[in-house]
Amino acid sequence: MFCYQCEQTAKGTGCTIQGVCGKKPEVAALQDLLLYTLMGLSRVAVEGRKVGVIDRDIDVFTVKAAFSTLTNVDFDPDRFQELIHHAAENRDQLKEKVKAAGGNVDLPDGPAAYNPQDTLEELIRQGEKVGVKSYPGDNPDILSLKHTVLYGIKGVSAYADHAQILGQEDDEVYSFVHEGLSEIQKDGLNLDEWVALTLKCGGAALKAMELLDAGNTGIYGHPVPTRVPLGHRKGKAILVSGHDLKDLEELLKQTQGKGIDVYTHGEMLSTHGYPKLKQHEHFYGQFGTAWQKQTKEFGDFPGAILMTTNCIQRPSDKYSENLFTSGMVGWPGIPHISDLNFQPVIERALALPGFPEDEKGREVTVGFARNSVLSVADKVIEGVKSGAIRHFFLVAGCDGAKPGRNYYTEFVEKVPKDCVILTLACGKYRFFDKDLGDIGGIPRLLDAGQCNDAYSAVQIAIALAKAFDVDVNQLPLSMVLSWYEQKAVAILLSLLHLGIKGIRLGPSLPAFLTPNVLDTLVKTFDIKPISTPDEDLKAILG
Repeated sequence: MFCYQCEQTAKGTGCTIQGVCGKKPEVAALQDLLLYTLMGLSRVAVEGRKVGVIDRDIDVFTVKAAFSTLTNVDFDPDRFQELIHHAAENRDQLKEKVKAAGGNVDLPDGPAAYNPQDTLEELIRQGEKVGVKSYPGDNPDILSLKHTVLYGIKGVSAYADHAQILGQEDDEVYSFVHEGLSEIQKDGLNLDEWVALTLKCGGAALKAMELLDAGNTGIYGHPVPTRVPLGHRKGKAILVSGHDLKDLEELLKQTQGKGIDVYTHGEMLSTHGYPKLKQHEHFYGQFGTAWQKQTKEFGDFPGAILMTTNCIQRPSDKYSENLFTSGMVGWPGIPHISDLNFQPVIERALALPGFPEDEKGREVTVGFARNSVLSVADKVIEGVKSGAIRHFFLVAGCDGAKPGRNYYTEFVEKVPKDCVILTLACGKYRFFDKDLGDIGGIPRLLDAGQCNDAYSAVQIAIALAKAFDVDVNQLPLSMVLSWYEQKAVAILLSLLHLGIKGIRLGPSLPAFLTPNVLDTLVKTFDIKPISTPDEDLKAILG
């Protein structure tokens, strides 16, 4: 196997024996084969669009299948066997439709023509031959950009899948996913064209996040500032981790009146700010904080646990009997809820002891998405003009266990008191519960939400730029980002697509970027690695 799609890849170069995330070589091979099959399906889909053949079911399947290969999502070999065969069947059925419409289906080579074997063992052997190192081309910089686009597409697919579940779709996103996957297995674009396609991936990511934002806010309302307890109260309990608001909503409905409190973990903390979700009285608070403490925290939880997406690695086997998955998550031996019927989770929660007594902890405030922040835009603008607010920092991104992520805690602690910090995604767990005070009634630490709420942060920046009649890059705003997996890659590409400059990225730079590609990013966008909090703050603020 060879995988270097996440920040924690072995030795900073690539996992070759087993994934740091726990992914087995067999699963890595199956994921590679699924992606290869999707590339063939995408070649046919691209030809189909030329003659007006667009199959929504295939579009939806493509992003869902690509999403399954994202870090820490699906490690179940049997599910990949099914997805690979389904992808090939979709490809062949689409060929017939395209041919009937007069389109080109003479695609005799590579993924558009190969046939997946029947057994799992044979599929694994096929997958071992089509990993990322096998992609056509001998220019290392082009291969680097192919991998960047692939990982960006995985992030785009995750957001597009979430959005589609909530009724939000756009062919612009599906069309790009097919275009990008199709080009990876070809060797016709030059370096400049691959740079352009990489930035186009950022545009698709921005659109996918916009769709997901519309789905979340359209159904659940715009987030409002909300105090969330970090303690717990006596009684039965279910813990929900991940990203999926639809899964959470259905669980809240099904647990209504059953004497079970529902707690959040990880990215789900932000859901307490949505009006339609917070109206449930048994939706209580947040259990657990940082990603790297997950095993201890989950081991202490006396109820059932529902994992909805790839927010964290698979917890320890010692309490897996209390664990369930839904959405795209799949782990061998763990019960998977595929139909939003959470009765097995509820029954397990009722059978477990729950919390024996109340424990009052601190509270944190969530809900500072774009509507909440822009509702006090006049105060923000006045604060900047008066000098009360000197600078804004977006300190956001993924959390992880690899050393070096304490940088973000220290950075936030050292930000001067006349500066405001906007944060989002699970990286905030390094500092989310710190009391940083306020400036003229505006909290210095503003939690904007989940990772996809980078869209909301962008809208805040654009609105402020308009208010000050300047370009976004001229705002007193600096972005200090942490990355871990492919949704973060998609977000970074979306920011580059918008022309955002001066981004600081860490804890380390992506292993899939060659020196030449990195040099291009530095020269074009002034992107740079983090150094130390003191050095970076001095460079930003002077």
